[in-house]
Amino acid sequence: MSNYRKKGGENIYTALRTKKVMTSMLFVGVISFPIFYFVKEWLLKQKKLCWNQMATIKVESKSGTTHVSFVCQRCRQPLKLDHSFNTLDRQLLAELSAPFTAVESNEDELDIISKPALDDVEVDENYSKRDITSTPEPDEDAGDFLLLGETSPGNMDNLSHRIRVSSALFDVMSEQSEIDHPLCEECTDNLLDQLDNQLKITEDECKDYREFLENLDSIHTEEDGSNLDVELQQLQAEEQSLRQQLQNLETEQEHTEALLEKEREISQKLQDEEDKYWKEYNEYKRQVQELEDEQRSVDNQLKYAQTQLDKLKKTNVFNTTFHIWHSGHFGTINNFRLGRLPSVPVDWNEINAAWGQTVLLLNSLAKKMNLTFQRYRLVPFGNHSYIESLSDKSKELPLYGSGGFRFFWDTKFDQAMVAFLDCLQQFKEEVEKGDTGFCLPYKMEKGKIEDSSTGTSYSIKIQFNSEEQWTKALKYMLTNLKWGLAWVSSQFANK
Repeated sequence: MSNYRKKGGENIYTALRTKKVMTSMLFVGVISFPIFYFVKEWLLKQKKLCWNQMATIKVESKSGTTHVSFVCQRCRQPLKLDHSFNTLDRQLLAELSAPFTAVESNEDELDIISKPALDDVEVDENYSKRDITSTPEPDEDAGDFLLLGETSPGNMDNLSHRIRVSSALFDVMSEQSEIDHPLCEECTDNLLDQLDNQLKITEDECKDYREFLENLDSIHTEEDGSNLDVELQQLQAEEQSLRQQLQNLETEQEHTEALLEKEREISQKLQDEEDKYWKEYNEYKRQVQELEDEQRSVDNQLKYAQTQLDKLKKTNVFNTTFHIWHSGHFGTINNFRLGRLPSVPVDWNEINAAWGQTVLLLNSLAKKMNLTFQRYRLVPFGNHSYIESLSDKSKELPLYGSGGFRFFWDTKFDQAMVAFLDCLQQFKEEVEKGDTGFCLPYKMEKGKIEDSSTGTSYSIKIQFNSEEQWTKALKYMLTNLKWGLAWVSSQFANK
């Protein structure tokens, strides 16, 4: 059995060495045809012998039979290997890995054919040359293997050793050629068919090469030496002329580069000035925009102020400041009621405030007309306003009260109201001097106000008078004052 394995290993070794030599000779282009035929026939015999041996080898163990198989690197089918693959020693591995020199020595003997010599050679496009390459799967390792059958713990170490030895042998075979190993019988047949095609192509190329050599031998390469000398002198003269032209061009190039550098400096200077001008322009543009924004803001403010001014011009200060109206039986000025009823006991603070607004209004109207009252001077002082007698300046007539029994017996409050009515009468007479058509709705005389529609007179005094009549007299007085306010507003609206 050992002799059989040794013989199988030698056969595989010889096949690998021969296949490597054959593949290398194919790429050189010129090979020995008898050797190629010998290699082909011998490879066929060794292939049959090797696969017959592989098909009959089994590993016996105590627990059963185990088949060790690799995968074909082309069709990926499992393979059974001969036991001789497991007895690869270091010397055999070194011989398989050693480089070949036979082909290299043949390459040195080949003559190099230059391209001009092949110009007259016809090329036959019916022939093609193709390198035989392996087609490994991209996602699979060339050293993958499968274990088929049963194994026992006792022979796992030997199995691992055999697998490592076989993998090392296949790696060497793959590295020494462009075909990945191992291969199955069908893939080997396909490979041999490809080798036959390659052999035919190589034979045709060898035939063409022989024809090329015969054509080269028949070409007469001797030329007249004198013609060559003349041509050489012409070429040397042309070379000298070209060198002179080259020197002139180099001088012109240097001059042009100097001018170009100068122009670049000028261009850079202009670019810097342009950048500076653009910065200044942008700054001025920003200032103009700010000034325009400020101008628009000022225009809007001026427009708003003009609108307010027009509104104020159309507004009557007296009508806005002093609003005279009525609330039931009471006359009101700025919402302060002037008067008092038994059913509506108005607080005296409100009455005093109403009298203060009334005195301020009549005094403002007199100043607007440049009117100076005779006998009295109005002193507006809020809810403590009073009237000063011009004949006796120490005498003050108050237009405010606090109620009570003693108040009703005090005549100064009545005298102050009579004096105010006298001042209002003087205002009426002053207006009538300039406007004869002016007339107040209620006639005033000696502290009384007469209703022209009924002819009834109401005293403005509170002493010896009912609150109803006193309140009505005050209401009529405010009505006359409102008429006077309207006349002054109409006369001095545009002044």
